[in-house]
Amino acid sequence: MDGTILVADDDRTIRTVLTQALTRAGCKVHATASLNTLLRWAEEGKGDLAITDVVMPDGNGLDMLPRLAELRPNLPVIVISAQNTIMTAVHAAEAEAFDYLPKPFDLPDLMKRASRALNERKKTASPRSEVEPTDDLPLIGRTPLMQALYRLVARVMNTDLPVLIQGESGTGKSLIARAIHDLGDRRTLPFVVATGADLGGVDGPSELLSRARGGTILFDEVGDLDADAQARAARLIDGLDGSGPRLMATTQRDLRPRLDAEVGGLRSDLYYRLAGAQIDVPPLRARVDDIPLLSAHFLHRAERDGSAVHRFSTEATDLLRAHPWPGNVRQLENVTRRLVATAPAEEITQPEVEAVLGPATAGPKATLASDDLSESVRAHLQRYFDLQGGQLPPPGLHGRILREVEAPLIEIALDATGGNQARCADLLGINRNTLRKKITDLDILVTRRRKLM
Repeated sequence: MDGTILVADDDRTIRTVLTQALTRAGCKVHATASLNTLLRWAEEGKGDLAITDVVMPDGNGLDMLPRLAELRPNLPVIVISAQNTIMTAVHAAEAEAFDYLPKPFDLPDLMKRASRALNERKKTASPRSEVEPTDDLPLIGRTPLMQALYRLVARVMNTDLPVLIQGESGTGKSLIARAIHDLGDRRTLPFVVATGADLGGVDGPSELLSRARGGTILFDEVGDLDADAQARAARLIDGLDGSGPRLMATTQRDLRPRLDAEVGGLRSDLYYRLAGAQIDVPPLRARVDDIPLLSAHFLHRAERDGSAVHRFSTEATDLLRAHPWPGNVRQLENVTRRLVATAPAEEITQPEVEAVLGPATAGPKATLASDDLSESVRAHLQRYFDLQGGQLPPPGLHGRILREVEAPLIEIALDATGGNQARCADLLGINRNTLRKKITDLDILVTRRRKLM
């Protein structure tokens, strides 16, 4: 890696570690705790890449990016931030940042992104749109799954691509659709949720288009539309011109196995018209590390609405993390509301959470009762089948399940061994070449991990 990198962060530790790591990689580094200094350096022509925090003593790093772009149009910027919400990722994308990383970040990952930024020309993007923050958007999370979702939302937001949003009930599919609309170019136009009833009658489709007025139409749970509604939706889409509304759809299940099925199927022509881009929303149990952040958000919302101040005890938070959450984020929100209403003291305790969640959650190890992994896997698979709504899962289940188990096993083993593949292979009891092949096949990122707050 070769070049001069400007680092702006008010955390001395991060400045020191980044300076040392980038210098060892062959770069020259200028580090500061001031956005004004960063702007001055850029104005003087210094730097081939800038890495900046968002919240700084003398301003906001995202607000500074347009000015930085004026001074140095071809200077790539990597934004790092502890503000792990969809708004941060979206604003970073709108401000034409080269990349965005949430804190805490993996140093080797940041180094790779810095190297890529130095090697690529900054692509010309559309002018920055003025987007006001949405007050109550609970699309919150710092896990890699959510950060990847944020980046995908940011990429499709200002395009005209139809979007199909897939995820279990309660994961926030409609919220994501609304966010794409409210933060995109059509935010001043109507957002219309279309049901089968809206498509009925002689004038149903035309009235739907009239309500949308070039904004956005969301077909909610498109897989549940009957055959007549599907046909009307397909004809409506076929009749659209360049000034028509943007199309989005949500679904709880993978629709591909159901295409053109005789019973309960989905028209393939409708599917392909709606699946221009697909966003898969992870279930809450797949992003356990986001549960404390989400529960804190719901407590803060309740406080803002007039409830007393509350917080979860450490033991109570452990119970929340251990629960399987079949109802996902919506269930967590409802549980938090109930606890706020019934908790007698400021701190919500473990027994109070147990009383609401029921006896199935008896502690952090509830999902691994008696340390019996096979029983835990059996319970998880049974929930998976139960959530299919009476339908069979898509074909290829055996391979998908093995991959889902094997990938986190290798990732955790790599993390436990500090990214040392020889030690990891020995820990797993497999040949090192076998481990390397699995890392490649499963697309696992191997890093010598060092966490920065």
